Amino acid sequence: MPQLSLSASGPAAFRKAIMFCCDQNYLVFAAHAASQIAALHPERDFDICICYDERPVAIPAALDHLNIRLCYVKTDGLFEGLRLDRGKSHDVYLRLALPAAFADEYDRILYLDSDIFIQGGDFSALLDLDIAPHAIAAVRDNTQWRTPGRKPKQFKSLNLKAAPYFNAGVILMDVARYNEQGLLNRCLALGKANADIMIRHDQNLYNAVLQGDWAEISPMWNWQFTWSSLLFAMQMEPHLVHFIGKTKPWKDPKGELSPRFANAMKAFSDRYFPELDMFQSVNKPLEPNSGKMRKMLLKHFLSGAKTQRYLSRFPDDLTVIKSGRRSNPGS
Repeated sequence: MPQLSLSASGPAAFRKAIMFCCDQNYLVFAAHAASQIAALHPERDFDICICYDERPVAIPAALDHLNIRLCYVKTDGLFEGLRLDRGKSHDVYLRLALPAAFADEYDRILYLDSDIFIQGGDFSALLDLDIAPHAIAAVRDNTQWRTPGRKPKQFKSLNLKAAPYFNAGVILMDVARYNEQGLLNRCLALGKANADIMIRHDQNLYNAVLQGDWAEISPMWNWQFTWSSLLFAMQMEPHLVHFIGKTKPWKDPKGELSPRFANAMKAFSDRYFPELDMFQSVNKPLEPNSGKMRKMLLKHFLSGAKTQRYLSRFPDDLTVIKSGRRSNPGS
């Protein structure tokens, strides 16, 4: 099997880290999220890393004050044979290899997708959560928020039983357990053996391999934005908003997102990435009497009870549910 190698812009300063994996096209979004986290933790006890492999990344010198650790994780063909969407590089699988690549440097890794917006939260406390005996903790995919027994499409194609299914945009990794349980090799084996019927990328690999063997954390740490939960998000004020699907602050033709997301990202982009033009037009919000707004209000009304049932499983933002058992730090 190919060997992983690691080179970085500087040494690790702590034993835990928040990591993004991106190419130069998504660097502006990862850097924006990193700046938001840094602002929340001026005396942080964790590193912030941006990782890449096949497609090089260069961080502007103007962002040196964030002290981001730029890491080249050379996978040397490790992901060859896995399903790949058109136009994508194998870097979409890079998060699978993070615990192996950083095994000598970090005990805990919090992986974050780049298409997110940070609003608050104690990320140091999140990194320290007790998730034993599981190797990873994550937030349930929003397809199971209101219907927890729903079987994912990928499970049907792989002939797997229904199980709790998480969104891979935010993953807390216990490095030692992850490596001891061989998650990287297990995901690679499943993905290569079933490449012709796999959907998406590593999210389905993780879930198919683990089959519910993961710790569940509050949606406050990965509020997956959809128009059908927008009002609930306004009330909950989640720590992290994740722009799943095709609607993004920089690509919102129907005006589904609050303009504040695009405005904040555009201001950051204009300052540190002035050569980019993806934020040149800021979309207007939905009109109060539009068909989409009426449909959204009806959807919220009909799903309120089920959404409340899901949210009530987490008495606070650091609640951990392990294989049916609930844990509250400090309780």
